[in-house]
Amino acid sequence: MRGSIKDNSEVFLKNEERTNWHDKALWFVREKRDLAAKSIPEWEQLREKASAVKMHTLSNLDQYLIEFEENALKNGVKVHWAKDGEEHNRIIEEILQSHQVKKVVKSKSMLTEECHLNPHLESKGIEVIDTDLGERIIQLKKEPPSHIVMPAIHLKKEEVSELFHEKWNTEKGNNDPVYLTYQARLSLRKDFLTADAAITGVNFAVAETGEVVVCTNEGNADVGTHIAPLQIHSMGIEKLIPQREHLGIFTRMLARSATGQPVTVYTSHFRKPKKEGEMHIVLVDNKRSERLSKEKYWTSLKCIRCGACMNTCPIYRRSGGHSYEATIPGPIGSILAPNLDTEKYSDLPFASTLCGSCSDVCPVKINIHEQLFFWRQDIGRSNVLPKSKKISMKIMAGVLGNPAVYKMFGKMMRISLKLLPSSIFENKLNTWAKNRKMMEAPKESFQEWYQKRKK
Repeated sequence: MRGSIKDNSEVFLKNEERTNWHDKALWFVREKRDLAAKSIPEWEQLREKASAVKMHTLSNLDQYLIEFEENALKNGVKVHWAKDGEEHNRIIEEILQSHQVKKVVKSKSMLTEECHLNPHLESKGIEVIDTDLGERIIQLKKEPPSHIVMPAIHLKKEEVSELFHEKWNTEKGNNDPVYLTYQARLSLRKDFLTADAAITGVNFAVAETGEVVVCTNEGNADVGTHIAPLQIHSMGIEKLIPQREHLGIFTRMLARSATGQPVTVYTSHFRKPKKEGEMHIVLVDNKRSERLSKEKYWTSLKCIRCGACMNTCPIYRRSGGHSYEATIPGPIGSILAPNLDTEKYSDLPFASTLCGSCSDVCPVKINIHEQLFFWRQDIGRSNVLPKSKKISMKIMAGVLGNPAVYKMFGKMMRISLKLLPSSIFENKLNTWAKNRKMMEAPKESFQEWYQKRKK
């Protein structure tokens, strides 16, 4: 049973110290993004180009998918098509079982998180080791990622130190990041050398050449795919771009938007299987074509998973990624998740101030805040909103839609705030006042003040 983001956020906010440093850490990354963007005079032109390339590709996705498959097959790659997460998992399971694979090393992939690949393979007796350091940390803690680029951003180094001591018997109390990273490297090195297969996500796929591109800062995708004889790449169908020449637009923007770096440390191209090896690409729909048909929401498929919208969002920064209970949290997750299950994730579009900062930093110019508003309208018209919310919204619409009623209610509230004790308003029924003190009533409304000034 999924908890609401409201209730989950309250739990996160109870630890004020964690809330504050989580907020500051993400804002620090946002500031790095701003500096990186300002260092490129043509940044806005790059955003326009990136958006245009994605719009063109999505508008002709059927043709580019066929072209990509044809070229990948020519390269000796085996291409598979999965309509949903369940089929994706079954295909990968069959590939692994046909090679008698017992152990897999996997680099970061939000798609495999979306499809719940790890628990599926583990239920079939196949060991899965996440090799991205942040992913490995949360795997050891048996938690989902809280951020798509920095999956363990919600944890402090002291907590990681305690975790490594518990799992790997490292030196207790040693919180030095260099020491902790070295210990993780020692552990992962054994996993790389003993794995039978490697699985990676895909950042970009080039229709012209049939290749996939994987961007990492740790090189873990490269080590896994080069050592293991079998490599599998899980790819959402929206990751396509038409030609290799378009790739430079996105690689210039991805790392700068994500972490403020000029470029990811490793930008690796996988085109052909290695000698005596096999390369598989699993193309996954999972309601993406359905989203493509939605006039108001199809442009969300432009997303390149940089996480910039999360780093800037005041709600995400103060509530934590786990509060969303969605594969992808934050503003972008709040418009992606309802496409998968509108009723289940009906509260997420309301977890926003609609300030538009997410749209301002998006490198491919997705109108995220507008889509959040559209989802609110659609959810409001459906039967998934709680009755209490529907009734309160109707009352609010009646008040705000009638100037005379609005003035009357305003006057009544000012009088009530002056005459009645604060306990009348500051109670459990008034969620606004739960963590706030009610304001002092003004002497007059703005309209009354304005009319006096006018005279």
